[in-house]
Amino acid sequence: MTNAVPETADHGSAQASSVLESLLNARYSCRAYLPDQVPRQTIEKILTIAQRTASWCNSQPWHLSIASGQATERYRAALLEHVRHAKASPDLQFPGEYRGAYLDRRRECGFQLYEAVGVARGDREAGERQRLENFRFFGAPHVAIVTSDAPLGVYGAVDCGAYVSNFMLAAQSLGVATIAQAALAAFPQCAREQLGIAQDRIIVCGISFGFADETHPVNQFRTRRALVEDAVTWLDN
Repeated sequence: MTNAVPETADHGSAQASSVLESLLNARYSCRAYLPDQVPRQTIEKILTIAQRTASWCNSQPWHLSIASGQATERYRAALLEHVRHAKASPDLQFPGEYRGAYLDRRRECGFQLYEAVGVARGDREAGERQRLENFRFFGAPHVAIVTSDAPLGVYGAVDCGAYVSNFMLAAQSLGVATIAQAALAAFPQCAREQLGIAQDRIIVCGISFGFADETHPVNQFRTRRALVEDAVTWLDN
């Protein structure tokens, strides 16, 4: 005897999966923004959708400090000054090494970015200018710093990663462009000072967001994804 499949199990599934696939295909890391502010109502809708993210024991450890308007400009100016004199000191250890396929993908992304903005290989001055765009939030009018409760450790950070992904997909569904930025987590003290983030919160990453400048060349390239068979091992027996 087999369990009967509910009649509603497949209802709308093809349409729903098509919408999700479309959002995933359309989303990209936006690196040039229009100055226009995203309406608060739209941001609140993004947050409401993303809040449905699954988490370990339903702990929902994420918290966002979102800067808009003059708060964004103050943080932008302070961070640009800060990174010129301070060393990176992230709350979470950055990767010790990229190797194999992971290094290849990282390099390919970097080469695509530099080609899009006209940075020649070996041009360190131009490369540094582009690196500093991270700390200008690529001109975005809004930036969110994502934090987790420190005692939750790596699992809180993992939950935050899932939240960040859902935040970006929700934003995409509402016409808002995003980029997740580990670079902002490299200088946590500046974020704490500018945004009033408590010391017992782990700074996981930032999300810069706004409306994309779709004419800017930096927004014209798209990164590739590995084949499914490169990311999955099947064990049937």
